[in-house]
Amino acid sequence: MHIAHILQSHRTTFSFEFFPPRDEAAATTLFDNIKELMPLKPGYVSVTYGAGGSTRTLTHELVMRIKRETDLTVVSHLTCVGSTYEEILSILSQYNDSGIENIMALRGDPPRGQVRFTPAAGGLGHAVELVSFIKKHFPHMGVGVAGYPEGHPETPNRLTEIEYLKAKVDAGADYICTQLFFENRDFFDFCERCEIAGITVPIIAGIMPITSIKTMKRMAELAAGMHYPARLIKALARAESDEGVEKVGIHWATEQVLELLDRGVKGIHFYTLNRSNATRRIYESLGVSSSDRLEK
Repeated sequence: MHIAHILQSHRTTFSFEFFPPRDEAAATTLFDNIKELMPLKPGYVSVTYGAGGSTRTLTHELVMRIKRETDLTVVSHLTCVGSTYEEILSILSQYNDSGIENIMALRGDPPRGQVRFTPAAGGLGHAVELVSFIKKHFPHMGVGVAGYPEGHPETPNRLTEIEYLKAKVDAGADYICTQLFFENRDFFDFCERCEIAGITVPIIAGIMPITSIKTMKRMAELAAGMHYPARLIKALARAESDEGVEKVGIHWATEQVLELLDRGVKGIHFYTLNRSNATRRIYESLGVSSSDRLEK
C-alpha cells in the first residue's frame, strides 16, 4: 500500500526501521526481532542502505524477504551514492516488478574515506534529483524524503535548508520522515517552519530510544550536530548499569511519543537498531496493543 494512503487512513501511524544484516546469523536474529514486532501491526517498515551505499545488495535482499515472508508494507531506502542513472533505473524496475511501491529517496552519505559527497559519473547529485527521477519513470510509486529538526549538518543556513526540503516536496515527495531527535520542541519548530514555507505533506517524527552509552556515542559521531539535552545526559549518568541506561532511554522516548501523540503527529518512526525490546516496551507503556491501532 502507498505510504500516503496509510498516513491518511490513521490518526497516527507507527513504523519501524531496520538495516540489512551482513551474515546469516545476523539475518536470523533480525527476522526473529521482526516477528516479535509484527503483532504491533506497524503501518510500514523501512530498510536502510549502509554508509556509502555499500549494502545495496543486502538491502534489496532484505526488502524482498520481508515482502515474501510477511504481510508488512515495506519501504526501501535508495540513495544517489555510487550509482548511474541506468543502475538506479534498474533497481527501481526490479522493485516495481516485485510489487515494492514505496521508496525513501536520499542523497546518501559520502563513501568511507571521502569528506564530501561526489556524484558518480552519469549519476545523481541531490535527493531532489532522485525524487524527480522516480516520479518521472514510476509516477505511481510513493516517495518519502528526510527532514532535519536539528538542522542538516551540511546546511547551517536554516532558511536554505527549508528551501531545499520544499524543492523535494515540489518534485513529488509524498511525505517527510525526520532524523531522530531528543527534544520535541525541535520537531514542533521544524513543523511550523515547514508550514510557513508552504510544505503540506505529512511529517513523520523519527524516534530512537537510547539503549546503551556506546550506541549514544556512535550516533553522535555519525550525526554531526545531534543535540543530547543536558537533562537526558544527567539521567543517563545516574544509571548504574546497562539495564539502567536502557530504562532511562525507553522512559525518555516514551515521554516524547506521548507528547507527540497529544499534538496529533501523523506518524512516529522508530529507529529500532534491529532490536525489538525497546520498541515493544514503549508500546506497552503507551497502552498500544496489537488490536489498538490509532484509527481516525
